Amino acid sequence: MLTVNSLTVSYGKTTVLDNLNLEAEEGMIHGLAGINGSGKTTLFHTIYGFIKPDTGSIQLNGQPLSRKKIALLETQHYFYSNIKGKEYLNLFPDPGGTFSIEPWQELFRLPLDDLIEDYSTGMKKKLALTGILKLDKPILLLDEPFNGIDMEAVRIIQLLLVRLKEKGKTIIITSHILETLTSICDHIHILENKNITRNYRKSDFEKISQYLFGEMEEQLRNKINLGL
Repeated sequence: MLTVNSLTVSYGKTTVLDNLNLEAEEGMIHGLAGINGSGKTTLFHTIYGFIKPDTGSIQLNGQPLSRKKIALLETQHYFYSNIKGKEYLNLFPDPGGTFSIEPWQELFRLPLDDLIEDYSTGMKKKLALTGILKLDKPILLLDEPFNGIDMEAVRIIQLLLVRLKEKGKTIIITSHILETLTSICDHIHILENKNITRNYRKSDFEKISQYLFGEMEEQLRNKINLGL
């Protein structure tokens, strides 16, 4: 179990996360839903160790979490200039010595002999994800993994995440598009007002949309009707 206890994170005088608590079961896909600016990326950066929290703790099975256990996919990944896709992947260690680039190159249609600076946004995302897969970490933090990619790639990644879950990986993904989470997640956690306010299991996913958008949708329908 990955456990975040009483986590508070501030930037100067601005508190971004306030006494946040989160439990992520191992071998499950957890979705983190929230509007832009709600603190999803800050939470990931804190779990990964980029940010030191003001208070609180992050543990894996009752022990302090080590970065060695985590792989992080950033929303916008940084790449060195003048480097080819294959050279980028060679920078990642292969702990088990069994990783093969070729299947992922074919699946994601990656031009690994081309410079990354010539890649599209979607290709860069798929390249970064391939590097993370090579690391073979037990915990994957994926920040907006479906952003900037086409429908086929979205489905490939969804199927990939389900397979990784079956292999025992603990996966936490963020998205501002609820449907990409409900289709594959076992749990969805709502991040709002600087905290996790609600936790949903798959059997309750139909309640999420009503909670998040019910009142707003009614107001929008009324305004649309007035406009038409």
